[in-house]
Amino acid sequence: MADIDTLLKEKRTFKPAPEFTKQANWNKRTTSEHRKLGEKNPTKFWAKMAKENVSWFTPWKKDLEWKPPFAKWFVGGKTNVSYNCLDRHLDPKTSPGGVSRKNKAAIIWEGEPGDTRVITYGQLHREVCQFANVLKEQGVKRGDRVCLYMPMIPELAVAMLACTRIGAAHSIVFGGFSADALRDRINDAEAKLVVTSDGGYRKGAPFALKATVDKAVAQTPCVEKVIVVERTKQPVEIVAGRDLWYHELMALASTKCAPAKLDAENPLFILYTSGTTGSPKGILHTTGGYLTHVTTTFKAIFDIKDDDVYWCTADIGWITGHSYVVYGPLANGATTVMYEGTPTHPGPDRWWDLIEKWGVTIFYTAPTAIRTFIRLGDEHPKAHDLSSLRLLGSVGEPINPEAWMWYHRVIGNKKCPIVDTWWQTETGGIMISSIPGAVDTKPGSATKPFPGVHADIFDEEGNSQKGEAGGFLVLKHPWPGMLRGIWGDPKRFKETYWGTYDETYFAGDGAHRDKSGYYWIMGRVDDVMNVSGHRIGTMEVESALVSSPDVAEAAVVGRPDDITGTAIVAFVSPIGGTDANDALVDRLKQHVSKEIGAIARPAEIRFTTALPKTRSGKIMRRLLRDIASGKEVAGDTSTLEDFSVLAKLRESDED
Repeated sequence: MADIDTLLKEKRTFKPAPEFTKQANWNKRTTSEHRKLGEKNPTKFWAKMAKENVSWFTPWKKDLEWKPPFAKWFVGGKTNVSYNCLDRHLDPKTSPGGVSRKNKAAIIWEGEPGDTRVITYGQLHREVCQFANVLKEQGVKRGDRVCLYMPMIPELAVAMLACTRIGAAHSIVFGGFSADALRDRINDAEAKLVVTSDGGYRKGAPFALKATVDKAVAQTPCVEKVIVVERTKQPVEIVAGRDLWYHELMALASTKCAPAKLDAENPLFILYTSGTTGSPKGILHTTGGYLTHVTTTFKAIFDIKDDDVYWCTADIGWITGHSYVVYGPLANGATTVMYEGTPTHPGPDRWWDLIEKWGVTIFYTAPTAIRTFIRLGDEHPKAHDLSSLRLLGSVGEPINPEAWMWYHRVIGNKKCPIVDTWWQTETGGIMISSIPGAVDTKPGSATKPFPGVHADIFDEEGNSQKGEAGGFLVLKHPWPGMLRGIWGDPKRFKETYWGTYDETYFAGDGAHRDKSGYYWIMGRVDDVMNVSGHRIGTMEVESALVSSPDVAEAAVVGRPDDITGTAIVAFVSPIGGTDANDALVDRLKQHVSKEIGAIARPAEIRFTTALPKTRSGKIMRRLLRDIASGKEVAGDTSTLEDFSVLAKLRESDED
């Protein structure tokens, strides 16, 4: 069967409030106009957005050069990401909106211990120029790669922007990765220089980074220099001739550095994403198209205004942090919040305290975090004044309807639109999302593709499914933020993303499109289960389980079964205080049957206090599939947040 059966029926709909629509950057009329152009001529739509939202030194000669699967956008145009994020905001003549933002807060930063920094656009511009000069003095040239392995501190954003200023590509490696994972990523990108820190703070204690870098760099012959930011003042080994202190170099650096005039296709960054098997993939993004995509989507989807305080909780080590903590917000002249630590330290209300403290108006986070806070209890957000919030967002994986409703009710006080966004590391920016001033929302649906994005549902043979249908989510036309390749491996790029359907990008996700044209993301196609001939997405069964008042979080996988083909196995984290016993198993099986039908009733329910997740919060269901099937865990586990979770799950399996 090519179709993916949709068993969960969600009928609740929320219209944009008239007062929100009235002030929206994109209202119903403008969104409709953009959709019409985007459907008729997506290339022309994106060229229009590039002219409106990006500053160019040299205009491009050709909107798109498409030689499947390789794309070039805005061919011949020259721009600079650092200039767009900083310089143009300092002068009313070049600034979007015609106002100087020199003294406006660019970054509000809070460290986990409670230390804070507010950095204006003028200050950030000076620091970026200084570090750009530092990089040049250390021999970094246009086209070189620089590895950034740092905690969530402002110097990470400074280093990113400094790389873009001189035309060097950055490769950010999340600060929780092991020395081996860091080594492999440095060697693959052939990074010339590493920027790191002595450490950072997490869960109330400092953690070390420099020692990990030392171990990795011992096996990376490409690295010439290591620059170290002082954050925790932990003792570190400084290798003479290789290691240099950030603050000492900055003290000597000039605050003047002209932005390089870079070709639109100049490499901007490489970001590694884990593969199901084999080595991580170095996803390559380039300058002009990526900048156009994130600047446009940020402006439209987050409805950004000059007085907004915007907070995306993602770590900059992930694509969400690249696109919607740093580049999208700063290119729009927004104030972006960065927080260093964990959401529950020193208490379960830390995030809500930060929203109240800084007057956050737009809040963008992941479903896994939302479900965590549901488990912790409503009393924590309700103890804080969250009335500054006017827009909420969700990212990272499908959000189940009950988590959406809790977010709407408890955090948004029933007045904030929710933008549920679907996109990937590979897409660069948001691809499917509601436009908050223009689109009715449905809990659990990412709604419709962004204008200029040609999404569709295919069956296994590559036939487009018309109207209401379930199947494989594909993108049929190039878009400017798209990945330009896998670093150093064009063959793998073709096979991975373009090998299933000729000249069509296969996202790897299953989706259902309803009668209204709304898309419901069903999760990875690897996670679609064929139960007695019915293809059932894991997301729907998980949503049914989480809608039970006894369940905080759930992950569902399939294991081989002689009778049904696949048996549904659910890993469930009960709400605190709930007895995990046979009575709860029976109750949950009945609940799923009632919610979506007996065909989706789990054959087995296993209770667990934690689920295996990546450091960006996504549940690693392929590891759970191995455990459910009694197999040895295989594939890349370098992105796993807590390895002890696997050991505990194995122990429960043996019990």
